[in-house]
Amino acid sequence: MVDRLNPEGLRYAQAVAETKSFSAAARAYGVTQPALSNGIAKLEERLGGKLFDRSPRGVTRTPFGARMLPLIERAVLALDAVAAEARRLTAPGAQRIRMGVSPLIGPHLVARAFGAVRDLPAPRDLVLREDDMHDLRGALREGELDIVLIPAVAAMPRFEHRVIDVEPIVVISPGPDGPGPDGPDSGGPGSDGGAPLELADAARERFILVPDGCGLTTFTKQLFRAGEIPLRTYAGEAASYRVLEDWSKLGLGSAMVPRSKLTSPDVPHRPLVDAGREVQISFEAVWSADSPLAADLLHLADALAAARR
Repeated sequence: MVDRLNPEGLRYAQAVAETKSFSAAARAYGVTQPALSNGIAKLEERLGGKLFDRSPRGVTRTPFGARMLPLIERAVLALDAVAAEARRLTAPGAQRIRMGVSPLIGPHLVARAFGAVRDLPAPRDLVLREDDMHDLRGALREGELDIVLIPAVAAMPRFEHRVIDVEPIVVISPGPDGPGPDGPDSGGPGSDGGAPLELADAARERFILVPDGCGLTTFTKQLFRAGEIPLRTYAGEAASYRVLEDWSKLGLGSAMVPRSKLTSPDVPHRPLVDAGREVQISFEAVWSADSPLAADLLHLADALAAARR
């Protein structure tokens, strides 16, 4: 039976496989070549087969080694991951929760996150990173972030999800002095003041979009697609929510944003409704159940969800 595999023997074998040399592997680990050869011999004895053939032409893998060495490499990587995670959790900065937030997340939600972290059973610091949704999701998968707050517009299988907030969507209207959505001085539907805009009537609007890093454009397209409503768009793209307001004021078109992204309640806007019901965007917390902080992350997500406005 194979048991009690020596981690150093595994590392020696991986080094020989990489360098194709016993002497080079020994130098890499700072041990004598006999010590390395002895460690590999003991590993081969426990595994029940030779990993390498040595000849004047160099070191080659045996058929047995060709099957075993990829497994050994994965085992060494796993051991290194265990050591790295232990260092992270015991380091002075280990009491941190690294949270990624989409630019679409409102400041009220970030403030709630800080309050929820303070109320965790074990006090922790909250370290924020704002980035586009694609990069946040990638950082979560790579373990660079512990939890992300993003619009609930794209699936992330094998991760935990919790809806933590919903927010009304409003339509920023073109300025009364600029061209309407259908051309100069059209007097189109963008000049209705604060009257709600039915989603079905939004087909007559021309919408200014932003690059889809934050998830807003994905939400907009999904909303229109679900309602089988054509989406008319302005040819350009705005870089920020403030630019959306400025361009709409110029009469270039309308824009959809969560209500918290209005720079002022005085910005001309209308609630967006679907058959009289308020259209809302959902935000979710996403984290890995395998995270060493999983219990705290679940506590944090539940606290955010319970505190919905």
